Amino acid sequence: MLVSSCATTRNPNIPEANTNGTGPRKTGMSKTAKGGLLGAGGGAVAGAVLGRVIGGKSGTAAGAIIGATVGGAGGALIGRKMDKQAEELQKDMQNARVERVGEGIKITFDSGILFDTNKSDLRAASMSEIQKMAEVLKKYPDTNVLVEGHTDNTGSDAINQPLSERRAQAVANYTTSQGVDASRITTKGYGSTQPIADNSTAEGKQANRRVEIAIYANEKMKKAAEEGRL
Repeated sequence: MLVSSCATTRNPNIPEANTNGTGPRKTGMSKTAKGGLLGAGGGAVAGAVLGRVIGGKSGTAAGAIIGATVGGAGGALIGRKMDKQAEELQKDMQNARVERVGEGIKITFDSGILFDTNKSDLRAASMSEIQKMAEVLKKYPDTNVLVEGHTDNTGSDAINQPLSERRAQAVANYTTSQGVDASRITTKGYGSTQPIADNSTAEGKQANRRVEIAIYANEKMKKAAEEGRL
């Protein structure tokens, strides 16, 4: 009854994060419904397990979203809200991958779109994509945003780690410059420690050079959802 009363039909144009990192998982269950199922079945344990599984293969942003799961009826309401936000992001952002994950949204930018090689200054051509993201974020103020930088394994950790941190911070700084409250945003650099593809190939290295963004409910949204006011 819980799922059927709260579920919405997932937009087929918005992919779901796949646990093997190869593309959208084909399924008919909406992410709204899955939000309800996760919590109703014993939330904290399920969230921790899914965080390791999804975060390990589809990127750490997905794991962060799963870790923020509310579940139950509240999770279903949050999922519905995230469906709408993801649709807007998908429509506006042409050079990023937008995925619905649990009760949140994961956005992946190829770092080649955002930065020149070994640089952490945003390319002028990439700023419009972040501007579009910021406009949507401002329409949905009750979310937190985690920005993560990742590199391939070319070079040493002494180079890759600070580079990933600077790139994450550059995206965060530009997002706040577009009017998103800085208190909503945190950053993390992972260097080359979280690959999603084979670093022995050029294609794999390109996939691993990325910025991931996790969008998930803040405490205000969680409370409203749990009280049925969302």
